[in-house]
Amino acid sequence: MITVKPFAALRPQEKFVKECAALPYDVMSSEEARTEAQDKLYSFLHIDKAEIDLDRGVDLYDDRVYEKAAENLAAFEKQGVYQQDKEKKFYFYREVMDGRAQTGIVGCASIDDYLNEKIKKHELTRADKEQDRIRHVDTCSAQTGPIFLAYKNSERLDALIVKETSKTPLYDFVSDDGVRHVVWASSSPETDREIERAFAKLDALYIADGHHRAASAVKAGLKRREAKGNCDGNEEFNYFLSVIFPANSLKILDYNRLLCSLNGMDDRAFLKAVQDNLGEVEEYTGEGACKPQERHQIGLFLSGKWYKVRFYERVCKDEKVSQRLDAAILQNYLLAPVLGVQDPRTDKRIDFVGGIRGLKYLEERCKKDAVAAIAMYPTSLTELMDVADAGEIMPPKSTWFEPKLRSGIFIHKI
Repeated sequence: MITVKPFAALRPQEKFVKECAALPYDVMSSEEARTEAQDKLYSFLHIDKAEIDLDRGVDLYDDRVYEKAAENLAAFEKQGVYQQDKEKKFYFYREVMDGRAQTGIVGCASIDDYLNEKIKKHELTRADKEQDRIRHVDTCSAQTGPIFLAYKNSERLDALIVKETSKTPLYDFVSDDGVRHVVWASSSPETDREIERAFAKLDALYIADGHHRAASAVKAGLKRREAKGNCDGNEEFNYFLSVIFPANSLKILDYNRLLCSLNGMDDRAFLKAVQDNLGEVEEYTGEGACKPQERHQIGLFLSGKWYKVRFYERVCKDEKVSQRLDAAILQNYLLAPVLGVQDPRTDKRIDFVGGIRGLKYLEERCKKDAVAAIAMYPTSLTELMDVADAGEIMPPKSTWFEPKLRSGIFIHKI
């Protein structure tokens, strides 16, 4: 049984929503955020990355950053940019990118379901990143960035999404990157109760993206539970802001690799090492880049040429679900033993590029600051959920979701 609740959103007036909506805080640097928000007085980056409104010398984790975020949020509300809905309800959020639409239900998931592992994870989190968002949530007394969740199968939820999104939307705008964003509110309290009942029939939800935001929201809620003492479970801090999508509507893009060193090998020795350790190598003779067409296959760009590499069957057999993923196989049979990259999260000899940039970008980087590139086949939602169901952890940099959920459209006050 899964608990998801409606909530009264603090949200922008329609005339401000396009300016307010911003990419998540963790996909851009402070300097990129300064540039992005430069001419946008009401960009949510003034709240999510409030250091952009302070001197550049101020540390990202300085108390002043969190205090500025709370100050900006209060100012936006006082000025009427954001207004508080009076009634609790569910919302529906659709993103359309390159002709493909995904529509999720916006509500608040239970921190107890997270603690009891009914909300399943597939990533490890870092304490420093958690602490940053805990302080942000606590100081603002609000959850400002939604967690991206998915559910496996629910014909009832699917039908309710279709029904409710046939009506007039609250918002309908296209962001600067060409993604269309459409938002609806549920039509009645009975619809809200139907949605709650449909979620209650599910066994699990899955975190697609936002592990640090989820962990931080949960820990901020536990902190408030402890401070308050006697809680009845209905307090808003017991729930965290989420957008919950049917898994079959989501798309994971490839997450590609750039190699900045061949560990002292020349091209010939490296190709032989790939052939010996990982898979069968053949020079690619097709047009354009070598984009993998199936699992257990990569494209390798080296000295201006593309090669197709098919993994040997022997390297694809592991008892653990997570270790049968292409990213794990690549790490275990090539990056670690051949190139000496033991921890891809911290090793400067490897870089990662989201598939949204395309394979041409990999070629361009190899002309500048990389010696080779690896084009990956995208991890599937089924693989992600299988790893989560097994209680395992995905290899680093396995998934790249597009489009990204925008922050600043919904705020959940706690």
